[in-house]
Amino acid sequence: MILVDKPYISDFFIKNLKENNFPVIDTPTAREMLKNDDFNWISEEDAIITHRKNKNNRVYTNSENSIAWIEQKLNSSDLSKNINVFKNKIKFRELIKDLNPEYFFKGVKYDELRKLDLKDLKFPFILKPAVGFFSIGVYKIDDEKSFYESLEKIENEIELFKKVYPKEVLDVNDFIIEDIITGKEYAIDCYFDENGELVILNIMHHIFSSESDVSDRIYSGSKEIMFRYYNEISEFLKTIGAKTDLKNFPAHVEVRINEKGEIHPIEINPLRFGGWHTSGDFIWYAYGINSYDYFLNNKKPNWDKIFESRKDKIYSIVILDNNSGIDVNDIKSFDYNLLLNDFENILELRKIDFKNYPIFGIMFTETSAENKKELEQILTSDLKKYINAK
Repeated sequence: MILVDKPYISDFFIKNLKENNFPVIDTPTAREMLKNDDFNWISEEDAIITHRKNKNNRVYTNSENSIAWIEQKLNSSDLSKNINVFKNKIKFRELIKDLNPEYFFKGVKYDELRKLDLKDLKFPFILKPAVGFFSIGVYKIDDEKSFYESLEKIENEIELFKKVYPKEVLDVNDFIIEDIITGKEYAIDCYFDENGELVILNIMHHIFSSESDVSDRIYSGSKEIMFRYYNEISEFLKTIGAKTDLKNFPAHVEVRINEKGEIHPIEINPLRFGGWHTSGDFIWYAYGINSYDYFLNNKKPNWDKIFESRKDKIYSIVILDNNSGIDVNDIKSFDYNLLLNDFENILELRKIDFKNYPIFGIMFTETSAENKKELEQILTSDLKKYINAK
């Protein structure tokens, strides 16, 4: 079953709902977003009964906003329990602390942040909401000055986003302070089948411009990236799955892998693949894999065959976040045509209403291995060349 919710639904996803006749839970929000009756609607009551009676029933959502529906309608289910463990970063750290007992983390109430005795903390560290999304409120704290500067920024972000995301997605009542996890960051889309077996649908390298960068600008995938740590990532995720007995469960996972090859988890996002239909749709454009069909119908990719025609290509998700420093109210327009000229092959360009959201758009790109420069340029760009100010 599919739970549809705000803030965004892609045309590709809508097309999938229709062509594959996936059952869509008939909520008021789903009706509002899909706008017509040409879908396989299932009432909320029938959806609840189906899930309770069928242990192998699979649920996927396009947005973590829908977690609120699960909390209200399926609050005693294993699905709800697992969502709560993974969505709350403090609970997740408690779950896996035996895997890395030396790792430091501390939960702090938002109202207590300014009262903290910083002498008890070791710089640098990461500060972020215990329940968060899209790098909102995430800061690397190097010293006392940056701590208080970050609190000012967090207060502004709270005002901006609290009307956009429900508390199940972005809850700023609790924050987590934790050690900085070193190494390269990877994002994985996967699911656990009815037997608890892991199926990996995507592995991407989350590329940063510097050590202090915490943005989501570029995620890249390729044959090399897919197989570099495939076995190690698989074993790690199987361990996590066994801890919570995950079955019929999709997830978007973020980890870091250090020079020793040790895997340290950042977070596990339940019941979905990448937010805003990024990686879930991207897998189709890059590899010809329909991630939604694969999960709901228990399919597994043949990676050797997939990469036969993609050996020397890099596939990337580019998030055009507004890091220009220009206030959104001072921006007249964004020049998407100019952007198109700066890339070898844009597979998909999605324009986003930047007046209401902190991004100008999302791109899926194909880049030849010898043309990595185009990715390096957009990674470090402040995007001002594409912005038409008032």
